[in-house]
Amino acid sequence: MTRAPLSLPQVRGFLKTERTDRWWIAPLLVLAGFGAFIIYSTWAAFQGNNFFIGGVEQPGVQQLLSPFYSPVIWDPRGVHSGHAWLGELPLWWPAWLIFSPALLILPFPGGFRFTCYYYRGAYYKAFWGDPASCAVGEPALRGTNYRGEEKFPLIFQNVHRYFLYVAIIFIGLLAWDGYQSLWHYNAAGQTEFGFSVGSIVLIANPILLGAYTFGCHCWRHLIGGKHDCLSCSKSRQSAYKQVSWLNQRHMLFAWISLFGVAFTDIYVRLCANGTLTDWRIL
Repeated sequence: MTRAPLSLPQVRGFLKTERTDRWWIAPLLVLAGFGAFIIYSTWAAFQGNNFFIGGVEQPGVQQLLSPFYSPVIWDPRGVHSGHAWLGELPLWWPAWLIFSPALLILPFPGGFRFTCYYYRGAYYKAFWGDPASCAVGEPALRGTNYRGEEKFPLIFQNVHRYFLYVAIIFIGLLAWDGYQSLWHYNAAGQTEFGFSVGSIVLIANPILLGAYTFGCHCWRHLIGGKHDCLSCSKSRQSAYKQVSWLNQRHMLFAWISLFGVAFTDIYVRLCANGTLTDWRIL
């Protein structure tokens, strides 16, 4: 049986394909989900208010802090969150320059997500159509000069391994916020143990973020991927297996933790502006 010669590469017009399945559903969901998160987080970051509840001025209320604003370096002028490391915004900050504590924080965990190996493959397809999916035509603008991630600007994606170290620090900070949510001030200004729905939300958030972060490909490599003999160290082999389990579910935890951190901010924000009441369980 003779076959006609097949020339490579196969050139298709943008979004042209012979696939008959609904290949467009996955990139469309990524576009909607990731796009919604980007829009909301950007809006929330510029608000500069309603990012905490509790403290001495709210006795009996559990101390909740939005993860978008943690850690608080400076409080906005006139705000006393009780979480600011350096107190109120200093006088040298120009009055005309917008300030929100989140603007000093979000670039770091955001950088970890945007350079994530999974997210790169996802948003390259969903936002750039490069390619939109396997065996689907790519944009004509790409041309024949494809350089991958070896040239500017995509070469900066290689900083992912360094953002990993920062992301681990942030998980520790958010875990501390979860612990802080277990305490409230009484009328005498003393701290007392308590437990609320918000406490559950703030404690669950770093757990989900940890499942995503410690399933990272870079972390897996640091744990054991660079070693030729994993079985030579039982502890390393065990840790590698655990990280590999998370790594196999990296996409799942990426999305759960993404919407988990957004939900945490929304919950704190709605409690802070009076829309919701943080129900105390204990």
